[in-house]
Amino acid sequence: MRNKLATQPLFKLSVPGRRGAVFPDSDVPQRPLDELLPAEQLATSPPELPELTEPDVIRHFVNLSTLNMSVDANFYPLGSCTMKYNPKRHERLAGLTGLVDLHPYQSEDRSQGMLQLLFEMQQMLAEIAGLPAVSLQPAAGAQGEFTALLVAAAYFRERGEERTQVLFPSSAHGTNPASAALAGFECVQMDKSKNGLVDLDALASHLSEKTAVFMITNPNTLGLFEPDIAKISQMLHDVGGLVYVDGANMNAILGVTRPGDFGGDMMHYNVHKTFTGPHGAGGPGAGPIAVRDFLADYLPGPVVTKRAGGVNPPVDSGEDETYHLTTPTKSIGRMRTFFGNVGILVRGYCYLKTLGAQGLRDVSDNAVLNANYLMAKVADILPTEQGKLCMHEFVATARILKQERGISAMDIAKRLLDFGFHAPTVYFPLVVAEAMMIEPTETESKETLDHFAETLHRIVEEDSEFLHLAPHEAPVSRPDEVTAARKPVVKWMSQK
Repeated sequence: MRNKLATQPLFKLSVPGRRGAVFPDSDVPQRPLDELLPAEQLATSPPELPELTEPDVIRHFVNLSTLNMSVDANFYPLGSCTMKYNPKRHERLAGLTGLVDLHPYQSEDRSQGMLQLLFEMQQMLAEIAGLPAVSLQPAAGAQGEFTALLVAAAYFRERGEERTQVLFPSSAHGTNPASAALAGFECVQMDKSKNGLVDLDALASHLSEKTAVFMITNPNTLGLFEPDIAKISQMLHDVGGLVYVDGANMNAILGVTRPGDFGGDMMHYNVHKTFTGPHGAGGPGAGPIAVRDFLADYLPGPVVTKRAGGVNPPVDSGEDETYHLTTPTKSIGRMRTFFGNVGILVRGYCYLKTLGAQGLRDVSDNAVLNANYLMAKVADILPTEQGKLCMHEFVATARILKQERGISAMDIAKRLLDFGFHAPTVYFPLVVAEAMMIEPTETESKETLDHFAETLHRIVEEDSEFLHLAPHEAPVSRPDEVTAARKPVVKWMSQK
């Protein structure tokens, strides 16, 4: 049974006179506050804060924590988000005093260890991408997209080319058109194709001397690998455009293929998705970008470089190698303060060093295996409309259940919460009716996947009216999420 006090605000639990600590009488002579501070800076009454004992506070927050979904406690088949387990070993390593106590203003000669780590991170990300130049500065995947588009804009501007259009498929992540618009480009969305892949004829009809960039996620948001990606890239290059690869789904192709090898000119990484940096309340994040050599000079700085000799050697002296922060010659400038979210980059570095090249290949092999296994287990109740095989995720549809029994994707998603599962991504991509986007990741066991599939079968056998009211075990069942997002009510809650 849930503790009802867990859902009560602290102000509701407050009792006048309660304290969490008792302080001894002050031995400092007292003086009136108005002798110490100007009268206009003094409050007329004490702040209305809750009055609680220490057990009240501890029990409140511990009980609240049991209401949260988390990847440490629950299976998160959240499509497109790659909610893999975050190894605690990486948390311990990232918390080493030599790393966390390093100040961003510390001199280069006293930061050589960290600079070496970040340089090696750049090198590894470049190798994985098949693109030689990397900037670690962007603070998240969406900012990585935006940064790469600014790099593209600077490249075309210097060449004197007026390229104004960015193309993307109808199944693109919503951040793609948002980033393009913010970077000053005109967004051109292609029509939905029959098989969920890029229609080459439709793409050709949009290409012109105005085309700057084609943004593509590969594998795409339907969990399908674009078999014509090399041809797509060539079509863009033939008209002088660039190919941007959204790195959100890199978990499917690590060590198998590389964006640079199939024609990509720019890409970003989601360190929290692909390299197990924790997803944390919208941050912190890291969105490094990798680009081709002819775009390297436009990258945001600083980037880490390595040379022989001392910290500031006049020539290559043959001494030990040292690491330095430098700004590319035609840089678009900084995208954030200091160097980036270094703590998240350290976690990603630990992940890459732990696994190595073969380990990364194993990650993708297992992620694809898990997704195909789960897709087959639920195909009789939640079929897919594109393809019999998928990559690391698949988009099932509850369309038939909705038509025949009135059970929607949202009904199933809400009911899963009662069984301790986080819901899959629903109603995205928009090209699939009653979409349920499911991504198990490689960190889940066969037993977990079997239990999840069994639970889905159990749910779809339940009464539709019962499902319309799910979840039944949560403190709140079906909040009006649209109104809450568009018309939030934010006010100070008084104890009175």
